[in-house]
Amino acid sequence: MPPNLRIFRSMVDEALRAEDSQRRQWADARWGCYAFYDFDGEPIYVGQTNERLRIRIRRHLTNQRTDAVAMRILDVMEVAEVELWPLWELEHVAVSDPKARERIDGVEYTIYRNALDRSSLGLLLNEKIPHRTEPVDLPASARFPLVDATIRQTQGAPDIRIARCAETLSRLASVAAERGIVSTGLRQVMVVQAARLTRLAASRHAYAAGLHQPPEDLVDVHYLRALDTY
Repeated sequence: MPPNLRIFRSMVDEALRAEDSQRRQWADARWGCYAFYDFDGEPIYVGQTNERLRIRIRRHLTNQRTDAVAMRILDVMEVAEVELWPLWELEHVAVSDPKARERIDGVEYTIYRNALDRSSLGLLLNEKIPHRTEPVDLPASARFPLVDATIRQTQGAPDIRIARCAETLSRLASVAAERGIVSTGLRQVMVVQAARLTRLAASRHAYAAGLHQPPEDLVDVHYLRALDTY
């Protein structure tokens, strides 16, 4: 196993073993929501689960068996942090319980809206918009690093990230070309990846040329926010 992958998996394991003040492992909650962040601390993906947080996170990051990863929507190598919101009050509630579904949908959408507001692009890599609800109070959360200084110097190096983002965009385009008919959500993810690629490349060019960093609105895709939130 490559050293970087071994470190990454070890840090995922450490995050999933972390305990709260009541000695409960954050990832042990059956119902809960989560968010992934990139090397810049930008939110890039939000999700929910009722099969246990640790199982869902592992499917994304180590087993790579989720639709988001399989479809090349989420680049696991770009995930540098994870945040968990366990819903302990739903621990013994049936999956089909409508009140539980309403609760987790509200939490997920509130996290999603907050993430949009914190994203410099104003958009995430979610193909499907979480079920729209009114904002709700969020449960306690914990955020964990998944990369160390060594991985930041290699996997997080600007040129490596640019190459990886370009490859991800190319694979997304290939999926669209092969299938012919794909969701508008997938095509929106392509727009977001293209915007991320442009900003990464422009930032790297500015640094190499000794110029000021490009403005925040270098790539403006906020017009898509109307489709995402209302």
